Amino acid sequence: MKSWTRREFGRLTGAALLTALNQPKARGQAKARVVVIGGGIGGATVARYLAASATAIEVTLVEPRQSYATCFFSNLYLAGLRPFESLSHGYEALAKQNGIIVIHESAAAIHPAAKTVALNNGSKLSYDRLVVAPGIAFRDRALKGYDEAAMEIMPHAWNAGPQSKLLRRQLESMEDGGLFVLVAPPNPFRCPPAPYERASLVASYFQRRKPKAKILILDTKDSFNAQDLFQDAWNRHYPGMIEWLPAQFTGGVTAIDAKTRSVITAGATFKAAVANVIPAQMAGRLAQQAGLANRSGWCPVDPVTFESALQPGVHLVGDAIIGGDMPKSAFCANSQAKACAFAIAADLTGSAHFPAHLFNTCYTYLAPDDAFSNAISFKPVDGKLKSVISFVSKVEESSEVRRQAARAAEGWYDAFTHDVFG
Repeated sequence: MKSWTRREFGRLTGAALLTALNQPKARGQAKARVVVIGGGIGGATVARYLAASATAIEVTLVEPRQSYATCFFSNLYLAGLRPFESLSHGYEALAKQNGIIVIHESAAAIHPAAKTVALNNGSKLSYDRLVVAPGIAFRDRALKGYDEAAMEIMPHAWNAGPQSKLLRRQLESMEDGGLFVLVAPPNPFRCPPAPYERASLVASYFQRRKPKAKILILDTKDSFNAQDLFQDAWNRHYPGMIEWLPAQFTGGVTAIDAKTRSVITAGATFKAAVANVIPAQMAGRLAQQAGLANRSGWCPVDPVTFESALQPGVHLVGDAIIGGDMPKSAFCANSQAKACAFAIAADLTGSAHFPAHLFNTCYTYLAPDDAFSNAISFKPVDGKLKSVISFVSKVEESSEVRRQAARAAEGWYDAFTHDVFG
């Protein structure tokens, strides 16, 4: 079982990039300016790796939050297995160690023709290249009755923060014997295994604290990522506690009634003690407003440079892009960001171009001491990102292998977040 170290994350794509970025720049030549909008995994990674050569490129990171809470591992928080504070990461190291100009403000508009970004405080930033890492937004009116007010009663908890804490409080206050209903979203969405990992870890919490509770997953799909691994684990760890109903069985989720905490399908109404509704998703609002998304709601990009296919000079990374075979995961965002930084640095500094190395690796919990992993490499093929080598855990793995994966996941998290935030 792989044991991750901080150095190994740099080796994945960073070593050659850092070498290229650190080439000396001609004396007297002005710095190239790169503005990065969004301080999540993708944006912070782009900023950090570009700023590795502070003499060549001036990097400004625009992010309204003072700290970023990772969505990955937030299901452990919901299950009472990890404090929320352990998910939070500030930007101090990016500013102090990497010389990044961090502006805690929101971007109001992008003007590609003028190469400027307007901020909510009225100021403007000029750039030579722009990177946008807008994350995801929820599709308007995707579910009848599920608006912002309903989200405060039946939280989505799909952006780690106040919604996560709200759902945690609801789970804690739920009476033993109550029904937890989870609505899983349609494809594509951020982190394909995450809704089912959430059901698994909430079940582990119920086993410890509310053994009579039940979990009902109402899916908008007829199958889901790693379904065999999850259903095997549910039978082993939580017999009789978790029920999954596909769309073909229910007719699909059609509406939400927040007043009664009910989820309405084509064939029945399910009243919950606690409901977690994860809506359909699209690229973040700024991408929509700036014309970076197409009719699908997601952003087409060049698979080598991650430059927008719709707005030249603007690059995108992370969950918002159309990534081909690459899932919308944090590690993919990190990998895309390094390739993007490499491409921008090569163009702006005149350094050599190197082929991108794109990876995904992550761990998914089935129980506190049972996790599975995957490792997949990708490359551009005919204008799309295709998987070329992959490893995914198998149902028949031993309990010891799974325990080792659960332990390795902790080291993975620490090494990964250090690679991103310093």
